[in-house]
Amino acid sequence: MSTQMSDIEKDYAGSNGPETSTVPVGEGKYDIDDAQYDAVFGAQEEGHVNYRSVGWLKATIIMLKTIIALGVLAMPTVLSATGGVPGALIIFVIGLLTTWTGNVVGQFKRNHPEVYSMDGVGYVLAGKWGREFYSVAYPAFMIFLSGSGFVAISIAFNAVTTHATCTVAWVVVAMVGTFALASIQTLNKVSILGWIGFVSVMAAILIITIAVGIQDRPSAAPQVGPWDKDISAFNSAGTFLGGMGAVCTVVFSYSGTPAFLNVVGEMRKPTDYNKALYWCQSIVTATYLTIGIVVYYFCGQYLANPALGSAGVIVKKVAYAVALPGLFVSVTIYTHVGAKMIFVRLLRGTDHLTSHSFVHWAVWLGTVGGCVAISFILAESIPFFGDLVNLIGATLGTLMCMVTEGWMWLHDNWDRRHTDKSLYYRALVVLNVFLIVAGIFIMITGTWSAALSIKTSYSAGTISSPFSCADNSNSV
Repeated sequence: MSTQMSDIEKDYAGSNGPETSTVPVGEGKYDIDDAQYDAVFGAQEEGHVNYRSVGWLKATIIMLKTIIALGVLAMPTVLSATGGVPGALIIFVIGLLTTWTGNVVGQFKRNHPEVYSMDGVGYVLAGKWGREFYSVAYPAFMIFLSGSGFVAISIAFNAVTTHATCTVAWVVVAMVGTFALASIQTLNKVSILGWIGFVSVMAAILIITIAVGIQDRPSAAPQVGPWDKDISAFNSAGTFLGGMGAVCTVVFSYSGTPAFLNVVGEMRKPTDYNKALYWCQSIVTATYLTIGIVVYYFCGQYLANPALGSAGVIVKKVAYAVALPGLFVSVTIYTHVGAKMIFVRLLRGTDHLTSHSFVHWAVWLGTVGGCVAISFILAESIPFFGDLVNLIGATLGTLMCMVTEGWMWLHDNWDRRHTDKSLYYRALVVLNVFLIVAGIFIMITGTWSAALSIKTSYSAGTISSPFSCADNSNSV
């Protein structure tokens, strides 16, 4: 049996002592479906944590909850900003592109079984500098997503309880609950929560969709006399930045793709990954299109953002109450996958990675606790956190779900240009170059749009104070 190790494995072996976490099989390759041996977690030993335990159906649910949260309720605003036809096309095209980037994630994992998360991707693409960059960028992105989720949970609690207590108290509740749930060790166990979260969010979406369809008019519309929804197939009054803001919203809503690396890394049969991916992307795209088209058609210019407030106070309370478990699960997954990347990097190459040792639990709980604490501090200490999340989404979100995957595919397939002259190969080269160029363009324009939004918020005086107790649910 060959003992050939990849560059990543040699680097870990050099930094952590003898490599104990990687078991090569075959002629210098790994059997990626062999659940007894893994290029990241090593030999599966009795009494140790079995990370490789996620089936394809559970993987689908985890991936769905990585993507679908209350961001789905921003889809009607995409159609409002661009018009019905361009908005639907933007959602559909971004759905197709992120399906391809998700496919690239699976290909890259098969080609580089030793990669678990984005730090490993960075190492393969750009050596130690790439690993350090993604070791910061990926957890930071997940921490900002978690902080955004904390704010959303506080909005939900304020909406349901009519602001029964200080908003910071609700964020503390979100932080404590997330720490407890995200500390679950494996994605297989987290998937149980995924089912609850998926049903919760889909039920909330169904409630608001039915409510806006059967009500006489949206809550924000004039309640007596004639009213005009002002819906259009094409919004001729839209601006370039408004359109790019809509594109960024959709890209951000699909930006869970990098977390798919964690999912395929813990699947029992990683070759089933594409099945989970296609089911996930199909459900997500269908959901985004349905909620976007239906709510925009019935509400038009009188949309609330998020859309849960479009059908009046009572429906808003019910919908947020139903959505709360789904919000907690989304934040749990963001925190879990971000912390897991740090955890694996710190303990990889040692027996503590899978054994129930004191070091294992201290590092794992410390990593989760650190991520949750930073998310809380960021969410509460930055007055324009919502706009900042949009800025982070435009930069890191686009980088993670478009630019990096284009680079990953070109890295693994660029040498084929000397031997593969087929139209199919050339088309894939063009597609992945387009992903990189389009992603950089979206990053630039999205950053511009988010910066202007922050400036406008300051000018309008809508920026709140840090750690404010004020009710944050009135505008939604």
